[in-house]
Amino acid sequence: MILCVGTTPAVQRVMVFGKLRLAGVNRAVSVLDGPGGKSVNVAKVLKALGEHPVAAGFVGGERGRYLRAMLEAKGVESDFVEVAGHTRECITVIDQSAGTQTELVEEGPAISAAAYEQLGALIGRRLRACRAVVMSGSVTPGGPADLYFQGTRLAREAGVLSVVDAQGAPLAEALKAGPGLVKPNRLELAATVGRSLKDEAEVMWAMRELCERGAERVVVTAGKEPALAFEGGSFWRIIGPAITAVNTIGSGDAFTAALVWRLVGGEDLGEACRWASAAGAANALTLMPGEVERAAVEGLRAAVRVERV
Repeated sequence: MILCVGTTPAVQRVMVFGKLRLAGVNRAVSVLDGPGGKSVNVAKVLKALGEHPVAAGFVGGERGRYLRAMLEAKGVESDFVEVAGHTRECITVIDQSAGTQTELVEEGPAISAAAYEQLGALIGRRLRACRAVVMSGSVTPGGPADLYFQGTRLAREAGVLSVVDAQGAPLAEALKAGPGLVKPNRLELAATVGRSLKDEAEVMWAMRELCERGAERVVVTAGKEPALAFEGGSFWRIIGPAITAVNTIGSGDAFTAALVWRLVGGEDLGEACRWASAAGAANALTLMPGEVERAAVEGLRAAVRVERV
């Protein structure tokens, strides 16, 4: 089992337009609805790859019930803490003529300290049967910055791989507990180290810094640009397949899911990143984030280049 923790799951809507006109009436050519949010996307991709994920976090209201039902229909187990507010909705607007994706993101509800205590207890309980825990995304406004620190600490005590895909204070705090892997993108890495990263050399120095601060491994994604991986003094550059993206939202989550899938299966970091890059590309070829198929990932894997740096 792999536990997928995130405090802000969402109902995801994707609206596709032939040509988007601002300040005008736009009629979508297609609309899709599904379960979303970073941790939920990770869980969906893990399920597609043959793993047993459990999505955990907070849900509330009618949207929360809808989210649970959609995950159940996909065969994804969930274990959410019920809260008083309403689960958020996020809308992706795709303009086919411009090839752009625009995100309209609703903030999640305020979460009580008692609900966070329930989530912490849930994590501790579930970790006993886990091979890994993936903690993704931001903490709700006013929530404890040390949430991922506590999750990482519990994972280390249980001998479970801990993975943190976050930025800023939640990632900085998690580093103090020694996570097995952190996976920010370049912008998130810059936010965490507190400076701009102008080129690959500066990114690599920042990755070393995260390891000095406690991370065992660091992987940094950069959209269409090559990803970088670092472990034990060694760097890898991962160059993804050339594709024409349909919707890139959720590709980082797909990358994380496949990376964890291969690491718990005993793959080394470089080879695990090959599968991860293929999953990220497969996700970019789908309209709904996290709705990849394992056959598509397997088909793209051979087109990924992994280089020692």
